[in-house]
Amino acid sequence: MSTENSAARFDVVVIGCGISGLSAAVAAASQGVSVAVLERATCEEFGGNTRWTEAYFRMKSDSEVSDDFDELLSANAGDNLDPNVIRSMAAPYEDWPPYVKAHGMPDPELLSTLSCEAGPTVQWLQSFGIRFDALPTYFVTAAAPRLMPVGGGLAMIEALHAHASDLGVKFFYETTATRLARRDTSGDLRLSLVDAQGDAFELLGRNVVIASGGFEGNQEMLTQYLGQAARYVRPVARGGYYNKGEGIRMALDLGAAPAGDFSSFHAEPLDPRSAQVEALVMNFPYGILVNKLGQRFTDEAPGPVDVHYDHISRAFKDQPDGLAYVIFDERINDVPNWKKGIRTDQPPLRGETIAELAAKCGIPPDALERTLQSYNSACQAGEFRPLEVDNLSTVGIVPPKSNWARPIDTGPYFAYPIMAGICFTFGGVKVNRNAQVVDSDGKAIPGLYAAGEASGLYYQVYTGATSVMRGAVFGKLAGEHAAAQSKKR
Repeated sequence: MSTENSAARFDVVVIGCGISGLSAAVAAASQGVSVAVLERATCEEFGGNTRWTEAYFRMKSDSEVSDDFDELLSANAGDNLDPNVIRSMAAPYEDWPPYVKAHGMPDPELLSTLSCEAGPTVQWLQSFGIRFDALPTYFVTAAAPRLMPVGGGLAMIEALHAHASDLGVKFFYETTATRLARRDTSGDLRLSLVDAQGDAFELLGRNVVIASGGFEGNQEMLTQYLGQAARYVRPVARGGYYNKGEGIRMALDLGAAPAGDFSSFHAEPLDPRSAQVEALVMNFPYGILVNKLGQRFTDEAPGPVDVHYDHISRAFKDQPDGLAYVIFDERINDVPNWKKGIRTDQPPLRGETIAELAAKCGIPPDALERTLQSYNSACQAGEFRPLEVDNLSTVGIVPPKSNWARPIDTGPYFAYPIMAGICFTFGGVKVNRNAQVVDSDGKAIPGLYAAGEASGLYYQVYTGATSVMRGAVFGKLAGEHAAAQSKKR
């Protein structure tokens, strides 16, 4: 990289080239300002996690979010929240105390912005030729409506990338940001970078948008925040390996307030044997889950799988060797289309007897037989209705199974091994409704923005089909606000 280019200046520098980064880049460049996008991946694999996902939006139309949208995001705002913080958030934002503005929970300002801007953002994406439809999902039972871009996340990033290129956005591929520093109090920022050859150079940005994802691709950070269980998890798709967490660290080093649950992540049930993207195993509501000791450890079916797979999958990491097995029998074929929830390319393990199946799983046969005997005895007579919550539950065992509880006693018997795959991590930095990063005193850091996984939002249970949506919404807001600030100056 030449000396001349090493200090190039842009109005907006975007770190990351997924849905949030490209939304920011297009929104900013559309206002006539100069924009650069930094991407760690090659040109052929740009796009982070977005490239590999269906990119569901929790919406019932292209203008309306689901009816439970605000309720669920508010309910999963954190544990043991201080009533004083919640009371303060009932006042106008400008009257919030500094510590409340910097609080890591998803506050009403953020949630209302996400809800209100979802429709306009989808319609904005449609203006680039991206089509949305209520396409089939891989869930056998689902509690929420979902819109999906036709062609998934890949279609979105390809359309935005093409438009960004037409607007003159400069892309730096195989380039990693390593350090971020303030040049002055008005917002100019200096980025230290490493290019594809390993050479160091710098860019100057009047504004910087951190859209570089979480830290699911960084084993050191995973261990720091998740503890020893980090050894048992891995990203669900290749895009996650590019997310090393530097963007979050750079913002925290500049004084950004942390937000979101750093000790947790959005999990999916993954077949550890498979190299497929999102090699999901979603049939556990119709069987039982056991660990390598042959013991059940969770309610497999508290309700529709799309509501509960996240926290159930996350529990796998706490089992011996981070593994679970879903055990089921021939009667699973009573469940219409159950195989649409199976996305692994590996076949299930099979045994004519429970003992034979246990041996193939590496589970003590006596232990698995005792578990199944106890479970079968706890199943009650009743109507099995596989496509709706049927309240056909167990009685007298812990943990219970709340729905679709039928004896597993009709050979042959089958099992899939399952691990906790990481879609994305929850921890990031705090932003306001303009996607400006705020510091620990609740003040916006001049020139600094964050969107997508880098901005912390989630706690407890992930509200499904909201991640790509919030990346697009806050990426667009970041780009628009950064461009307007650059034009003012």
